[in-house]
Amino acid sequence: MTVESTAARTPRRSAGSDAGTKRTTSTTGTTAKKAAPAKRATPAKKATPAKKATEAKKAAVAKKAPAAGRTAGAKPQSAAEPGLVQLLTPEGERVENAEFDQYVSGVTPEDLRGLYRDMVLTRRFDAEATALQRQGELGLWASLLGQEAAQIGSGRALRDDDYVFPTYREHGVAWCRGVDPTNLLGMFRGVNNGGWDPNSNNFHLYTIVIGSQALHATGYAMGVAKDGVDSAVIAYFGDGASSQGDVAEAFTFSAVYNAPVVFFCQNNQWAISEPTEKQSRVPLYQRAQGFGFPGVRVDGNDVLANLAVTRWALERARAGEGPTLIEAFTYRMGAHTTSDDPTRYRHDEERVSWEAKDPLLRLRRYLESAHHADEGFFAELDTESETLGKRVREAVRAMKDPDHFAVFENVYADGHALVDEERAAFAAYQASFADADGGK
Repeated sequence: MTVESTAARTPRRSAGSDAGTKRTTSTTGTTAKKAAPAKRATPAKKATPAKKATEAKKAAVAKKAPAAGRTAGAKPQSAAEPGLVQLLTPEGERVENAEFDQYVSGVTPEDLRGLYRDMVLTRRFDAEATALQRQGELGLWASLLGQEAAQIGSGRALRDDDYVFPTYREHGVAWCRGVDPTNLLGMFRGVNNGGWDPNSNNFHLYTIVIGSQALHATGYAMGVAKDGVDSAVIAYFGDGASSQGDVAEAFTFSAVYNAPVVFFCQNNQWAISEPTEKQSRVPLYQRAQGFGFPGVRVDGNDVLANLAVTRWALERARAGEGPTLIEAFTYRMGAHTTSDDPTRYRHDEERVSWEAKDPLLRLRRYLESAHHADEGFFAELDTESETLGKRVREAVRAMKDPDHFAVFENVYADGHALVDEERAAFAAYQASFADADGGK
C-alpha cells in the first residue's frame, strides 16, 4: 500500500526565480535543482476550504522564512564563522540577523531571564547527577555540560502539542517539557526504565540505541501528517549518531513523505573519542541537501539563535514544508559519560578556548549590559539552584529498589516452564548472598 502524504509534494520556488535556471548553493545546504521541462497543463481542480487554509498557512510561512538559496543568517558577523547563525556573540553582544531576528522579536527581558534560569538550573541538576554517580548513587551519567543553550533554546521553541524524541543527554529539553529532573535519574540508578509517562509531556523516554529515535520521530511525524494535526515532531541526536544508517533512513523517509519533523543535531564535536572530521567530509548540516531538504548551522552556545532557528524550522514543518536539519555547533565541556576520560584524546587548550564561549556566561553578560537583570536576580537564582541540588540528592537516595523478580512477570500470559526454572535459579543466587553473610 502506498502511503500518501497530506503535505505538498513539490518544492517551493522563491518569488522571482526563473524557470530553467539553477540557483547558487547556499551555506544552509539548500540547492535548487534545474527546473524540469514544463508538463502539459491539466484542468485545475476546485480547491477545497481545507486546501485553501493549508495554502494560506504555507504562504504565510513562506513570507516569513529565510530566502531560499541564501545563507541562513545572510549577514555573517566577524565574530561568527560564515554560515553560522548567531544572535549573541561570546562577549554577550546582540547582533542583527535579517533572516532570523523576526523569530525572537517578541522575546521580552522576562523571557531572557527565564532562558537564563532554565540554563542555570539545568546545569546545576547535571552537576548534581555527576556528583551522585561519583558517590556510587548512579551507575552512569551522560552530562550535558556546555550544551545548555542548544537544548533550552530549542526546547522553549516547542509548543505543548509538539512531540519530542530525545537521546539520553537531553536533560535541558526534558526540563522545558516539564519532566521532573528526579524522574530522569531512575534509569541511571537502575530502578526503572524511564520514570515518566511520555504522553503526559509529549516527551519520549530516553533512547540508548544510537540514532534509532530519528526513525521513531519520522514515523510519528508521518502519522501526524496523515491525521492532519497541526503539530510538529523533533528528534535530537549527536554528531556521532549522524553517521548511523538509521539516521540516513529517517532522512530519506521524511523527505519523500514530507514529514513535519525537525532533526536537531547537537554537534559537540566528539563522538566519545572520535572527532567529527573522522565522520564527515563536509559540515553536518550540508548532508541535508543530498536528501532534498534544508540544513542550517546555528551557534549552539547562543540560546537566542537556537530559539529563533528552531521556531523557523517548526513553522516550516507545521505548514507542510517538510523536514529540516539543524546542526547546533557546540562543544561537550566534560566527558562523554562518567565512564569516559576525555583527557586521553583531546587537549586542555581546546576545552579552555570553548570555556570562553560558555552559553551561560554569554547570556549573563547580555542581561547585565542591557540592564535586564540585577544582582538580586542572580543571587535569588543561586539560592534556587542549591535548593534544586538538595532536592535531587534526597530524591535519589530515597528511591526504592525494584522487585528483583519482576523481570520474570508477564513474559508469557500463561507462564512457561523455562521461565519458572530461571526464576528458581535466580532465587537461589539471591539466597547465596544471605548465606554468605550468615543469614543477615
